[in-house]
Amino acid sequence: MKIDPFLIENLRKLISYPTVSRDSNLPIINYIKNFLENYGISSHIIYNKENTKANIFATLGPLKKGGVILSGHTDVVPTEQQKWNTDPFTLTKKDNLYFGRGTADMKSFIAIILSLVPKMTSSNLKFPIHLAFSYDEEVGCIGVPSMIEFIKKEIPTPRAVIVGEPTEMKVVSAHKGVTGVSIDIIGKEAHSSQTHLGVSSVMVAGKIINFINDLNAEINSSSKKDVSFQPPNTTLTVNTIQGGTALNILAGKCKLSLDIRSLPGEDAKFYIDKIKNFCDYNILPKIKKISNDCKININTIASTPSLRSDEKSQAETLCRNLTGDNQIRSVSFAAEAGQFQEAGMETVICGPGSIEQAHKPNEFIHEEQLDLCNRFLLKLIEKLN
Repeated sequence: MKIDPFLIENLRKLISYPTVSRDSNLPIINYIKNFLENYGISSHIIYNKENTKANIFATLGPLKKGGVILSGHTDVVPTEQQKWNTDPFTLTKKDNLYFGRGTADMKSFIAIILSLVPKMTSSNLKFPIHLAFSYDEEVGCIGVPSMIEFIKKEIPTPRAVIVGEPTEMKVVSAHKGVTGVSIDIIGKEAHSSQTHLGVSSVMVAGKIINFINDLNAEINSSSKKDVSFQPPNTTLTVNTIQGGTALNILAGKCKLSLDIRSLPGEDAKFYIDKIKNFCDYNILPKIKKISNDCKININTIASTPSLRSDEKSQAETLCRNLTGDNQIRSVSFAAEAGQFQEAGMETVICGPGSIEQAHKPNEFIHEEQLDLCNRFLLKLIEKLN
C-alpha cells in the first residue's frame, strides 16, 4: 500500500503543532489559512472573544446549495503524565502505524483533506466542498457554535455534514450527548479533632458521589436503554476531585467534576436537578446549622447535544453510498455532529482511525485507515463533479 507522501507531509506538519485545548490553536489555523491561500482559496477566520483561538471555514467550488461540509477539530488532549515511547508531537512511523498526538483524534482527517485540495481545485465541482475546522472540541465542543452561526448566515444550505471523528471509516448515525458539571462545596474549616465545630467539604463530596452512584444504579435498572450504544444507558461519572488543606484540618473547599453522557432524547438537566434537590433537602439544612456560610454550587460548564439517528437523511445516504456500509451504528462519545444536526443540517460521523486509540499514550493510526479515507474523499469529489 502506497500512501501519498504529500498526505504524510501534511499530517507531519499538523501533528507538530501542540494544540492542546488549554493553549492557543492560532499557529495551526494560520498554517491552514496560508496553505489554502497557496491554492487561491480564501478562508474565513472566526475568533473567540479573547482572539486567542479560532475556527477556520473555507469553500471550494461554487457557492450554492447542495454542498458537503467536512468538519474536524484542531485541538488535542494533553500528553502530560502519559508514558509515550516517542515524542507525541513528532509524527513517527513504525511498521504500518503512524504515532503522534492527534493521529487518530483527529488530525489525520484534516491532513487527508488538505492533501486533496489540489485535486478539489482542479476538478470541475458542480457542488461545493466546505471545510470547517474548529477549536476546543475536546473541552465541550465550545468553538463550533460560532462557526455554525456563520454557516447559517452566509452559506447556502448544505446537503450533508460529515464529521471526521475516528470511526474506522464506518458510518455512525448517533452519539450520546455530553454535559460537564462542576460542583463546588464550601464547608467550614476546623481542627480535625473538633468535628462538631466544622464541616468537611470532602466528606460532603462523598455523600454527593454516593448519591450519584445511586442514580446510576437507578438508571441501570430502568427501561431507558438503547442497545445500539455501549453502555446502553445514560451514565454519570465523577472524574476529578480537589479539596482539603492538610490531614488534620476539616476541608474548607472541595470541587467535583461530573460527566453526564445522555442518550438521544434524554435531558441531562433531569439528573442535575435530582442532584440539586438532594443537596438542597438532604445536605444543606444539616451543614448550615453549623455554619450559614456553607454552600453547594452546581453549574453546567459545557453541554453538547446528542446526535439522533435519521436513516432518511441525505448525509447517511451519501456516506453509505460512498462506503458501502449499511450497518446502523451508535457511539457513546460526543462530537460536534449533534450541534450541526440541532442547527438543521443532516449529519453523520465517518472518519479514519479508531476511537480506542484516542486520548491514550502512543496514539496511532494505521496506514490502511489513511488509504480508506483518501479513497472515500476521492469518491466524494467525483460525486460532486
